[in-house]
Amino acid sequence: MKMIVILISLIFIGCEDSYNSKGNPNLLFVASEGTYGDSNGSISVYAEEEKIQTVESLGDVVQSILIDDDKLFVIVNNSHLIKRYTITESGLNLPGIEISTNNSSPREMVIVNNKLYFTNWNSSDIKVLDLVTFSIISSIPLDGIPEDIVSKDEDLYVSISQLELYDTNNGSTVVQININTEEITNTYEVGRGPEKMLIDNDNLWISRTFYSSDWASASYGSSLINLGTDEISIIDYGMGMICGGNILKFNNQIYRTVNGGVAPLETDLNLDIASKMGSYQNLYSASSSNGNLLLGTSDYVAPDTVYIHDQLGDLIRELPVGVLPRDFAFWTNN
Repeated sequence: MKMIVILISLIFIGCEDSYNSKGNPNLLFVASEGTYGDSNGSISVYAEEEKIQTVESLGDVVQSILIDDDKLFVIVNNSHLIKRYTITESGLNLPGIEISTNNSSPREMVIVNNKLYFTNWNSSDIKVLDLVTFSIISSIPLDGIPEDIVSKDEDLYVSISQLELYDTNNGSTVVQININTEEITNTYEVGRGPEKMLIDNDNLWISRTFYSSDWASASYGSSLINLGTDEISIIDYGMGMICGGNILKFNNQIYRTVNGGVAPLETDLNLDIASKMGSYQNLYSASSSNGNLLLGTSDYVAPDTVYIHDQLGDLIRELPVGVLPRDFAFWTNN
């Protein structure tokens, strides 16, 4: 089974912001991975509490989603596809378009200057998709297996979680890539197993997960790069505590998944467990924006559930979704 990595995308849905100033509905998209090998990945579309659309049978392992203006991009990892849909007030226009990634095992993505950059396991690279021609126009080879990708100014930052496929996360670097030259300009040693990343001002926050040689146990850590000074901080938490790799900004603080919820991640990378929000036995994903916290849970059978909490941590909504809710995106109709 593909290694589970939780993607963090910034989204929001809340009572006060379910409609924009023109009275048009804002939409929440929940991407559910589906069970590996069954091609039952799906997207649930919500306007406030109402599910207005379900797009089913998207392929094998819906990995990540991303909104750019009125377009939704979907990476389907084990089907080696990128799908693009136009968003309307009533959901997604179907059937959309589909781009093959040529068996690359795509993972995460970011859009810069009308180009979509996405990480790939099988081809160990960053591929560049031109959003005018919808053709893959270049590839940036990497020494290792990339996972997450984020951007700041003229640079991409990519976490290298593995040196070889399924090596229990022996990678330990984040690489900086100049967007214009598509060349690696810096390599940061951040500790074993870097996966999800978040840029906040000049700080690059990194969650890390790595495994014993027999895959029997997982260990967790976090790292922080000051992009202004290149100073790196690293902490290991040990085994069994975290259960997930999400890292997100909420209540003007950085949070990380821990013990079925999320807890503030201090500047010294210690977790403020006393301030943890949420407590779910089967937490699978977490994301936040505009004052609300979303926690996706899974029993590996449909329907799974996304729990929405306000900024005080109170539960305000429960949304039934497909199997293994993995990623979220929020669209405002302007």
